[in-house]
Amino acid sequence: MNDLKKIADNADLIVNGYAFTKCDLGYRVLNINNVQKALVISPEGELLETTMDDIEVRIVVDYFLKNKKFMED
Repeated sequence: MNDLKKIADNADLIVNGYAFTKCDLGYRVLNINNVQKALVISPEGELLETTMDDIEVRIVVDYFLKNKKFMED
C-alpha cells in the first residue's frame, strides 16, 4: 500500500484511476486499481509497451491526449 501511495504522490497527473508519470521514453501509466496493468507511451501518445488489453489502451491513450497539456512544463 505504501508503494501505491508513493506512486500516486509522484504522479504528474491522475485521471480516473490512472497515474501518469514522466519518464525517459515519454510517460508511464499505471492503473491504480489494478497495478498489474501498465503501459508506456511516447510524448505523442504512441504505445511503446503495455500489459493492458486493447480497449484499456485506447481509453488510457484518449485520457492522455485530452490531458497532456496539464503535464507539460
